[in-house]
Amino acid sequence: MPRIVVCRMIPDAGLKLLRAAFGEEHVHVAPQDGPIERDRLLDAVRGADALLPILTDRVDGEAMDAAGVGLRVIANYAVGYNNIDVAAATERGIPVTNTPGVLTDTTADTAWAILMMTARRFGEAERYVRAGNWGGWGPMQLLGVDVHGKTLGIFGMGRIGQAMAWRAQGFRMRVIYYDPARPEVDRDLAATAVDKPTLLAESDFISIHCPLMPETTHAFGPAEFAAMKPSACLINTARGPVVDEAALADALKSGTIHAAGLDVFEDEPAIHPKLLDCENAVLIPHLGSATEETRGKMARIAAENIVAVLTGKRPPNCVNPEVL
Repeated sequence: MPRIVVCRMIPDAGLKLLRAAFGEEHVHVAPQDGPIERDRLLDAVRGADALLPILTDRVDGEAMDAAGVGLRVIANYAVGYNNIDVAAATERGIPVTNTPGVLTDTTADTAWAILMMTARRFGEAERYVRAGNWGGWGPMQLLGVDVHGKTLGIFGMGRIGQAMAWRAQGFRMRVIYYDPARPEVDRDLAATAVDKPTLLAESDFISIHCPLMPETTHAFGPAEFAAMKPSACLINTARGPVVDEAALADALKSGTIHAAGLDVFEDEPAIHPKLLDCENAVLIPHLGSATEETRGKMARIAAENIVAVLTGKRPPNCVNPEVL
């Protein structure tokens, strides 16, 4: 029977499926509460036929070789897979899978919630009340900015970006987007493709939904913040390194932009210390897909990919199908 290594506890929906298919004694779940340390990861994967890593687990050629020649599938517990060296896996004939589609609406809900918190300063307000500072209603107290009727700029118009555009319709927002890979989208979205300078100059809110690639790393830095409206808010629920955190902190402190809301960070779980000092930054701990329903579906999909490969079937969500 195969050895299946799960790098961190995941919802039962996935573990039950794996245990039913292969037996509980063949499913090995790392016991730590947090990301697995590198040396422990390399030790844990030895002899694995299947790996189920989390987004924080770096699975490169070294980790694949540590697992050995019996490694047959890497089923990432995420939509993105920049933590996996897909080229190294392809070179070794190992399929890599992900969990697409299932978290689209949940992550868009998170992005929209952060957008609202950022616009209306709800994070600051909640801290203000808990600190015992509220003395009653005041006409100039914690004034934010309106969302309805404004312009939403979407950077990356994939599934989640389009889900954000649908949500914006309910707030009567003008929607523009920048995504060279998708010059056109559903007409019913009423979204207009623009170039990046136009997106920066005209957006009241910019929501980032692009994958992390060399060309999107630090896609938002000093020059981009300077090109944005002073009243603009930046939202990132995609990948942390898309935003230069140090430059963002400087832009927030100087008033170059109005506010920002982040669910992801450059070097998680570390956050740039200057950002932590910004009252006009909403910072939450990578909760984009964090609902019982969605995380359970992600676990089940990852497990289904493993079961498919180990039983000689085609995995439903392979990102390097040339190895099949």
